[in-house]
Amino acid sequence: MKAVLFDLDGVITDTAIYHYQAWKEMASKLGIDIDEEFNEHLKGVSRMDSLQLILEKGGIGNRYSESEKVKMADDKNIVYKQMIEKVSPNDLLPGIKELLKDLKDKGVLLGLASASQNGPVILDRLEVTRYFDTIVNPAALRAGKPDPEIFVKGAQQLGVDPKDCVGVEDAAAGVQAINGAGMVSVAIGNQTTLAAANKVVPATEDVSADLLEKVWSGAINCNGVF
Repeated sequence: MKAVLFDLDGVITDTAIYHYQAWKEMASKLGIDIDEEFNEHLKGVSRMDSLQLILEKGGIGNRYSESEKVKMADDKNIVYKQMIEKVSPNDLLPGIKELLKDLKDKGVLLGLASASQNGPVILDRLEVTRYFDTIVNPAALRAGKPDPEIFVKGAQQLGVDPKDCVGVEDAAAGVQAINGAGMVSVAIGNQTTLAAANKVVPATEDVSADLLEKVWSGAINCNGVF
């Protein structure tokens, strides 16, 4: 295992509640009501794709021009950025700081593969930017998760083969993207929802450098080279 690529929300920190609140506020202005159950479909999905899902839920998926949609998404992001100003190192999920440090001590390269365009800002607020060797810019990608492009790009930026990487996610779309990139996938959350992953653990504190190495080695030995 030469590299680990991380999702952000639900893996390193949990700003999903801020995304939800910002989307809910925007949707309400359009007369669309979204609840926490619907919000599950937005996890790991890009900003523009999330907006489209909301518009389609309201039956107005084709009402707005592309420029109007960009304006809506930007307005939502302004609200979201105001909300995350309070993010601090205390918002790192349990065990994550130790995990990042252990991986770096072992010489493993680390990358951020998040659909959030605010990833760099959040890493700064969490005071963990120094652990990451690269951050994929989701705005420069052709397709969002579950397309594997973000993880493929992350491996390219790190200069490693995808088969030598582990991806860590908390959403089904993210797991699909990791698997599609030819990487070993470790998921955090519900076993049934994330069953496509090579390994599922219930919480972030259950992820360790040794566990990632073991899952990667097991997948390689079982399946051969991807």
